[in-house]
Amino acid sequence: MKPRKYLNNRDLLKEIHKSKNSYSSYVQEVDEQYDIILPNIDRVNIRTVAQAKRNRADRLAKQAHEDAVDRGEKVKAIDFAINWKTIDKQDLVFRIMTYDHIPLQPGRKKNPKTTADLHIACNFPPYQHFRFNDKDELECVGKSHWIGGMANGYFSNDHGKMTDKLARMFMKLVERYATRSNWRGYTYNDEMQSSALLQLSQIGLKFDESKSQNPFAYYTATITNSFTRVLNLEKKGQNIRDDILEQNGLMPSYTRQFANEDAKR
Repeated sequence: MKPRKYLNNRDLLKEIHKSKNSYSSYVQEVDEQYDIILPNIDRVNIRTVAQAKRNRADRLAKQAHEDAVDRGEKVKAIDFAINWKTIDKQDLVFRIMTYDHIPLQPGRKKNPKTTADLHIACNFPPYQHFRFNDKDELECVGKSHWIGGMANGYFSNDHGKMTDKLARMFMKLVERYATRSNWRGYTYNDEMQSSALLQLSQIGLKFDESKSQNPFAYYTATITNSFTRVLNLEKKGQNIRDDILEQNGLMPSYTRQFANEDAKR
């Protein structure tokens, strides 16, 4: 087998999915895996059903190929291709992004602008899973931020957790980013890493799969912002220290000395 990269979007998405499932409740275990994400239930139509079938066929084919490769078999991906038209409609699971099951919290936002502002704050965009029953009707088979049955369960925002593997991925991502040439020379590099890890632990599950399939870029941007924030705070503190040293006739930092020399030139 070819060695995998230290991090990739596929593995990140898998761990994000597992982490969100720990905050969710489903009728059956098979209802955890969705085939398509839609903004509302009205978008379930002939076209989206066909797309969901294609997505499911591709996912099952890729999984079968990966399992065969892991077993050491020399096979081609095309050997596991599945005709999407053979997928049964009742097997499809639709993830619908909705706040219908999230309790309202009036006054949480002074000037609410979105639907989310009217409800209790969640650690990731809430959703429900739907599946066609024998009567060709959509019925709810899963809810995020939920404990218990679909009809007799209750809302919960803190019973799940991020997987250990996703946490290790965040640590590895931050460590690798901190070794870049434009960051590794700072004496407060450790503080930058700590700030980035804290930020990732807070917003790590807020990644919305309905808008992007590239969590690597999302997390890298978060780390960049955290590093830059610490850098700006340190520069501000250094400028204050240099001002005090110069006012008292003492030698400021080398950075200030070089800046003063450049100004004189």
